[in-house]
Amino acid sequence: MSTLKTEALTKFAFAPFGDVVEIDGAQHYPINQGYAERFNDLAKVDVTTAGGATNMSIVVAKPRPQPITITLMERHPLGSQIFYPLQDRPWLVVVCANPHDVTTFRAFVAAGTQGINYARNAWHHPLLVLDEASRFLVVDRVGPGNNLEEINLAAPLFCGSIA
Repeated sequence: MSTLKTEALTKFAFAPFGDVVEIDGAQHYPINQGYAERFNDLAKVDVTTAGGATNMSIVVAKPRPQPITITLMERHPLGSQIFYPLQDRPWLVVVCANPHDVTTFRAFVAAGTQGINYARNAWHHPLLVLDEASRFLVVDRVGPGNNLEEINLAAPLFCGSIA
């Protein structure tokens, strides 16, 4: 039985798979007569391949039984995909460089103030939440072509304790 150890989500650690979407360290400036602050360039939205367009939606997710069993991975060959939590609660991100090589898997605990932007073709597990009715703003691609590839793992992985 293989168990993934979780680690804190950081921009450096997640860089091979995409962007961490957070305001920490972002360019910012005041707007609305100084009553608001705008944070720019939080992620690279990459959705126009093969005639795609930007789609923005809200997803409401529920937790899976723990320890969380990882049996498949997916990727999107035609566009990036952003998940940003709408509540301040931790959640889980599982990615890998190669779904056939268990040594390439990583599990990150994202703070409720961190979103992620999966780069085009980055292997990842579908959304994993730790609390009921967790809501996420999702920015991804709509349009022609098949933008979803799924692969079943030869053996399941388990996400044990959450760091």
